[in-house]
Amino acid sequence: MKITRTGGIAALALVGALALSSCAANEAPASGDEGDGSTLSGTFNGAGASSQASAQDAWIAAFQTANPDVTINYEPSGSGAGRETFIAGGSDWAGSDSALSDDELAETFAACAADATAIDIPTYISPIAVIFNVEGVDELNLDAATLAKIFTGDITNWNDPAIAALNEGTTLPDLAITAVHRSDDSGTTKNFADYLNQVAPEVWTEKPADAFPFQSGEGAQGTSGVVDAVANGRGTIGYADASRAGELSTARIKVGDEFVAYTPEAAAAVVAGSPLVEGREANDLAFTLDRKTTDPSHYPLVLVSYSIACTEYADAAKGEFVKAYLGYITSPEGQQVAAESAGAAPLSDDLSAKVAEAIASIK
Repeated sequence: MKITRTGGIAALALVGALALSSCAANEAPASGDEGDGSTLSGTFNGAGASSQASAQDAWIAAFQTANPDVTINYEPSGSGAGRETFIAGGSDWAGSDSALSDDELAETFAACAADATAIDIPTYISPIAVIFNVEGVDELNLDAATLAKIFTGDITNWNDPAIAALNEGTTLPDLAITAVHRSDDSGTTKNFADYLNQVAPEVWTEKPADAFPFQSGEGAQGTSGVVDAVANGRGTIGYADASRAGELSTARIKVGDEFVAYTPEAAAAVVAGSPLVEGREANDLAFTLDRKTTDPSHYPLVLVSYSIACTEYADAAKGEFVKAYLGYITSPEGQQVAAESAGAAPLSDDLSAKVAEAIASIK
């Protein structure tokens, strides 16, 4: 497990305080006193979004240090698989880059108490990077229509006139494009598709979904699979949570009249300007992201990664754990850990307050 020093003693103190207290989520005790030790114990399981993997490593390390009788397992199986596992009762919470659908909300959640349901809690905001590996090309500009045509298979060569027109002064090779997409059901794919469908609907005509909709390019399992395929290929391009881009080159996308590189702050600005999904439980904080911004201080190719939890658990001990753990990871200290270990954008003050209220309601 990757262990980070990010957040330091303050983070650990907060984790311990949350485990010891029945206070509302995200409330630190005024004295900062950690007391005599954590009362939490047991093994708890989460599964889902691979985009959360780096942050989960760091969060789990800190939480287990402060709660030595707790063991946490997180399987980065992908958003779709994570939601399925949680619905079936195979995990205590799920990480997902897609909020629960209406059809999923209509199902029975095996881990939840009778008549309880599940809610989506924003945990992690991150840009999606367009990563590429083309010898001799270090910088690349793309608009939504051109990016969509690459992934639908309508543009197949790096020296295509559409790409050249956006990259004046860059020598683009006569080289076949290998566009790498997720082969598993992925919330990152759904967010990528949602961006293209909103901004270039004349090209990306398919409804956004966790499954990649076209028979084109090359599929790879999980975020790490996409990154590895792009890094080890020739003439490759893919999409991945920006925290996993590593040393790969990343494209700038067109926003308004400018080409914009990703930053956590630019990604968070899009979320701040987007409405919540209507018709949900009061504490369900699923967003409908507005990706049509023309403000170049925004980066609309962004994902909100959620923690999906029961409003009330059949097993009270699991409810106590989930409440404490989610309270930590969404706290200022937990968000700082994610920012420094995974490049995530911290939740805004307004959203943090709503998240704290939602977590406090978990039973």
